[in-house]
Amino acid sequence: MNWKGKKVLVTGGASFIGSHLVDGLVERGAKVRVADDLSSGHLENIRGYLDAGAVEFLKCDLRDPGAADAAVKGMQVAFHLAADHGGRGYVDLHQAACAVNLMLDGTVFLACKKAGVEKIVFASSGCVYPNYIQTDVTKELYLTEEMAGPPYDADNLYGWAKLMAEMTLRAYSKDWGIKTASCRYFTVYGERGVENHAVIAMIARAFIGQNPFEVWGTGEQIRNWTYVKDIARGTILAAEKIDDGTAVNLGTMERTRVIDAVHEVLRYTGRKAEIKLRPEMPTGPLNRVADNALAKKLLGWEPEVMFMDGLHRTADWYFKAKKVEDVRAILNSKLTER
Repeated sequence: MNWKGKKVLVTGGASFIGSHLVDGLVERGAKVRVADDLSSGHLENIRGYLDAGAVEFLKCDLRDPGAADAAVKGMQVAFHLAADHGGRGYVDLHQAACAVNLMLDGTVFLACKKAGVEKIVFASSGCVYPNYIQTDVTKELYLTEEMAGPPYDADNLYGWAKLMAEMTLRAYSKDWGIKTASCRYFTVYGERGVENHAVIAMIARAFIGQNPFEVWGTGEQIRNWTYVKDIARGTILAAEKIDDGTAVNLGTMERTRVIDAVHEVLRYTGRKAEIKLRPEMPTGPLNRVADNALAKKLLGWEPEVMFMDGLHRTADWYFKAKKVEDVRAILNSKLTER
């Protein structure tokens, strides 16, 4: 796909991941429109493009009557990242809010169909995978795309909404011939990240000198944190190479224990602290790591940034960008809110 001059919508484009996707699209010459209600996104993430007139911005709630129709009007490709979402604390504790995504996604997809959008690319999640297969930390598990079910057992209403959106886009492709693709993001981190996600929360705790340093769960949980620029690149490749609604994992296959990430954050930032485990707090699945073989096959994609390198980059950014008093004021609420 030649992106030069292509009219592209990014919903949620002022957010953490969305703004990095905007970076990649602008670099490729696309004409980008961002639709965002700024409930979790920030205009500072795309400020340079706005000041230069390189990106069009619509502040809107896509659930409002007519908002999605206005956002997709004239667009050729739509990347749908907007969602009511947060980190593990939010996903576990705000079920009703996450359920709103069922309506949001359907509204945006239908507006795309009516407007004749050529391609819809959806930001899905590793949360579509069944909880029951992710419980044993002693098992070397890699989640392949077909493991999403049946039987289905998605991760809370957030995961169910993502799964339903994927199914909707496959049906759009099969029944109506609309080109669609879904990207299953796995535990994304990086610059512009928010404290409600694990890696940024770890860095924030080190930044403010928290002692004891709190770790939710036992620390034995296994994740495959994936650098945001790799995620953005994979999402653009999915737009270029998948048309039939296929869902593909975007995740590194590195298996990292939470406690090992914590130790590296403390070491790299030069902090010393007692570690306090909080097993009563939300932790999510115990063993969640993607198999990315399908992404390699269909997209020619694999992660370019190893976790430890990306972790260091992210910590460097955070320590330069933040103020200690500001982080202290918001950290506790951010852990469970947007």
